Amino acid sequence: MFSRSMSVCLLLLSFVAMISTQETFAEPPPQMQIEGIREPWRKITFQFTGPTCSELSKEPNPFLDYRLTMIFRHEQSGKTYFVPGHFAADGNAGETSATEGSIWRTYFCPNQPGLWTWKVEFVECKDVVVMDELDAIALSRPVKPFDQWQGELEIKPAPDVAPLTYQRGRLSHLKGRYLTYEGNHETYWKMGPDSPETYLAYSGFDDTVSRIKKGPLLTWKPHEQDWREGDPLWKGNQGKGIIGSLNYLSHAGCNVISFLTYNAGGDGDNVWPYVSRDEKFHFDCSKLDQWGIVFDHAQERNLLLHIKLQETENDDNRHGGKREIKSTPTALDAGDTERERKVYLRELVSRFGYLLALEWNLGEENTQTFAQQLAMAKYLEEIDPYDHPVVLHTYPNEQDKSYDPYLKIDSPLAGLSLQNSWSAVYDRTLYWVKQSQKHHKHWVICNDEQGPASLGVPPDPGYDGFDGIVQDNGKGYDLHDIRSETLWGNLMAGGAGVQYYFGYKLAENDLVCEDFRSRELSWKYGKAALQILKNSKFPLRNSQPNDSLLKGNSKQDHCLAASGQHWLIYLSRGSSQIELSVHNSGGNYDVTWFNPINSEQLPIQSITTSAEKQVVLKKPLEPSQQDWIVLVRSKS
Repeated sequence: MFSRSMSVCLLLLSFVAMISTQETFAEPPPQMQIEGIREPWRKITFQFTGPTCSELSKEPNPFLDYRLTMIFRHEQSGKTYFVPGHFAADGNAGETSATEGSIWRTYFCPNQPGLWTWKVEFVECKDVVVMDELDAIALSRPVKPFDQWQGELEIKPAPDVAPLTYQRGRLSHLKGRYLTYEGNHETYWKMGPDSPETYLAYSGFDDTVSRIKKGPLLTWKPHEQDWREGDPLWKGNQGKGIIGSLNYLSHAGCNVISFLTYNAGGDGDNVWPYVSRDEKFHFDCSKLDQWGIVFDHAQERNLLLHIKLQETENDDNRHGGKREIKSTPTALDAGDTERERKVYLRELVSRFGYLLALEWNLGEENTQTFAQQLAMAKYLEEIDPYDHPVVLHTYPNEQDKSYDPYLKIDSPLAGLSLQNSWSAVYDRTLYWVKQSQKHHKHWVICNDEQGPASLGVPPDPGYDGFDGIVQDNGKGYDLHDIRSETLWGNLMAGGAGVQYYFGYKLAENDLVCEDFRSRELSWKYGKAALQILKNSKFPLRNSQPNDSLLKGNSKQDHCLAASGQHWLIYLSRGSSQIELSVHNSGGNYDVTWFNPINSEQLPIQSITTSAEKQVVLKKPLEPSQQDWIVLVRSKS
């Protein structure tokens, strides 16, 4: 594959040459429309009237045979983005359901104020979108008069009262153990649902159909009550339920939502971006516009979009534990990254890459070969101008096989999306945190799916008659166990967050869930954890798991230590007292207790260490039988 760096060099040379030899427009050409708030981190839409096409056009195919790219360069810093554009039918397809038109569109999201120059590169030839760069340069023809347009765009500084989303800026992997917001450098720790994986199988989206009984379309009717005046809709009254679901999650304290964008042939078999299930080179403009409305609202509600690009049934031609080769028509390029996968990924990047909080998951329970995974990840890195994090999910018993090869090379992989038993979260998170640090990877390690597969995270006690306890091989567990061993298990092992999977046997499960209130208490406990991290001001980025500092602890008691000055300790339900080893005797420390049920903070206590350099920590009297969080901070 023609390398991204070489491609960038050629395009930069072209850009410099154009600026030096041609007139620069002080204002956009008459045919170019530029819309959006001209401030950092905002979505700015560039669109123009170009060649007329249909979604189903074959010669030329607007998704394969025309390649639109816009180049944006910040004059002061030299920062340059190469942003793919797309065919947009009539430019309003989400409302009109248009399947043809002449509008071509690019979304740009600047990272800083100042003067930006822009240039259009618009070329055509058979399959130009999926060509290597050298072939495209040699074989393509410019689309006149659009190719080589250029102009300027002034981005103003954001006001001090900008919404939180735009103060934070883009969520990025800056080579640490946690994702970080570029705008205010805030550390991100995620908490929210992993189910339903068929979130986008919404009956209000154009041309969205159900093929099998176990994968019904969703109405999101239980969340219509959460829609608010002024929230987006389309085609009159479509969208209330799904928009309301985002409002609910945000209000409940969640900061992430997860879904598949392609599950043809999978468990749900009801989500794809195409005009039809088996048509892999023609995209549904109206459906994708409607997805974009939902994604934009998720951003306004401060929710990360965890996009699972495929699932195990359609990621390649290998099936079962023995990976038997079997023709799988729904598998893009049989697992390789060629025409089908390239055009799919490029369309998603062009339409949604501007989003500030987004991560690409290579696939649910991915079974592609290492070479296939790597090719896919590298292609995403090549075409995504904003370098959103790329993560990988696999089966619990295949983690070593899937993840170990990435420890030995430089790759685009930013983190791991772990699946394992709810009770194994601490151990598995800690293992991969240590492995990644040992190999200088500093991956973001999240727990995104909890076993057993049939049960996952149960509904609240009393929901739909549920008693609150599920049986796993004769052992019962409930939402308090999930809070203790999954939520706090990941956090205390140095992990970067959790998403809750709903199984397939319980109410509101992974394929049929339409009511996030089914797990309201679990969101409450997750919100409390996030609030404790915020209120304690614990330096999470500088911390390391270190249970060896604890004496008298049970297996469920854990410690995060930061710089010999701060310690965050999880004291489980089975423990009443614990001793923390510190670096000096006679030292003075502030001790603060937090209730993980509701984030309540007790008054700060001052403690002096013993001659044995131990800080003795006793649980508050009430309620002494539950788990507690304690922050110890050195006063020296």
